Amino acid sequence: MIPTRFEYERATTVDEALAKLKAANGGGKFIAGGHSLVPLMKLRLSEPRVLIDISRIPELSGIRERNGKITIGAGTVHHDVATSALLHERCPVVSEAAATIGDPQVRNRGTLGGSIAHADPSADMPAVMLALNAEMHLKGPKGWRVVPAADFFKDLFTVDMASDEILASIQFSPVRTAAYAKLYQRASHFAIVGVAASLDVNDGTIVSARVGLTGAASHARRLIAVEEALAGQRLSTETIEGAAQVAAPAAGEISSDIHASADYRRAMIRVFTRRALTAAAARA
Repeated sequence: MIPTRFEYERATTVDEALAKLKAANGGGKFIAGGHSLVPLMKLRLSEPRVLIDISRIPELSGIRERNGKITIGAGTVHHDVATSALLHERCPVVSEAAATIGDPQVRNRGTLGGSIAHADPSADMPAVMLALNAEMHLKGPKGWRVVPAADFFKDLFTVDMASDEILASIQFSPVRTAAYAKLYQRASHFAIVGVAASLDVNDGTIVSARVGLTGAASHARRLIAVEEALAGQRLSTETIEGAAQVAAPAAGEISSDIHASADYRRAMIRVFTRRALTAAAARA
């Protein structure tokens, strides 16, 4: 189908983007890579009167480390995340997960912030952000607001971001002992089941763990029971296997669709939790 008619505007700063959004009086939408919005417009599930291009705002792009935190601009494309020397060195799970997204065309146009804000139930990065305890930095008419990943992903395509706000950046502490494993759809490379795991290990003991799940439910979520099964235990194959056994029950209601039944997803949650934890443990 063909989208409805719209006006196109380009913003050069975050404040200008917010001003244009306000001027659109509820009829505006931000667009960067467009991989989420344009398909919706073609199906006329979204009919913005004004498209505000934010892809060339300098403050929304780039990857940097400061004061022990890594910040990624929301407009940074997946290719730049996947090939970042800083991320490969300091927090490889992020670059590795980005490298599994879609295909080269998607990775060169799609943005990290767009993927997170859209919150597709099969997107990769929400699970990674949960495992890293990342923070979403939002700006709106009332100023800046910071939302932890654990509170950001609410439901199907629903996040804690107001219609008059913009996701400006994502910030997290670098973690080397983290990994992402997924079973992907062959055509789109979206996750049928994806698990991101982050471990804090001290002298062979797991101090704490964070495990994020995507692809299996209405939205990305943490596997709290898996984290509790790992905390305080010696890092071993047996510990990982025991934690993986409680992964599926911890996931709650499981989705069923043309790609996989709920029963199959439930079985794969256990498998890919084990794989993610094993890969993270190998870096400990």
